[in-house]
Amino acid sequence: MTSTDGGASGVSRGFKGRRPAAGTAHRLPPGQYETRDFPVLSAGPTPEVRLERWSLRLSDPSGRSARWSWEEMRAMPREQITKDIHCVTKWSRFDTRWEGVAIDTLVARAAEQGVHTAPYVLATSYGGYTTNLPLADLVDGKAWIADTVDGRPLAPEHGGPARLLVPHLYFWKSAKWITELRFMDRDEAGFWEVNGYHMRGDPWREQRYTGDE
Repeated sequence: MTSTDGGASGVSRGFKGRRPAAGTAHRLPPGQYETRDFPVLSAGPTPEVRLERWSLRLSDPSGRSARWSWEEMRAMPREQITKDIHCVTKWSRFDTRWEGVAIDTLVARAAEQGVHTAPYVLATSYGGYTTNLPLADLVDGKAWIADTVDGRPLAPEHGGPARLLVPHLYFWKSAKWITELRFMDRDEAGFWEVNGYHMRGDPWREQRYTGDE
């Protein structure tokens, strides 16, 4: 089982907290500190995902699905995104620059193949990691499949070749090594959610653990 950057049993690359620069303190959610590093946290080994075997699948409750290869995904309209990201382990990193394909684009392409959305989504990764999200947190310009960060291809330790990017939620929701988004009629807890993390994970409400409002 492998995790995203989030609650994790293993940590690599040291990182240091620092006071936010003048004028940026309002960008730190409660309980967070700023770092300029990009910490790597995981609960297992980094999977080896070859591009020629990589694929992304969107499936619905009826069993219909759409699937794209690496080349097909890379040929879709791409967006550049600059966002702050926030880890449940309390670090935040400002102005991270990403490139990728909007979930809105993928949903529209899947609809052309008869795949219908549902209120909830279970994101599944190479390596078996899962995390759950409301569909509303993935559409309307809120989320992407990202394969580039800070001008470079996404490194394996950060979820490369491609990861889910949902920057307005704690970063464990941005599943590394993404391979499937499964639309579901009912919410289903993922890996960290089963192990005590919040079902949604809004950093501004400090929704870190089960029972947080």
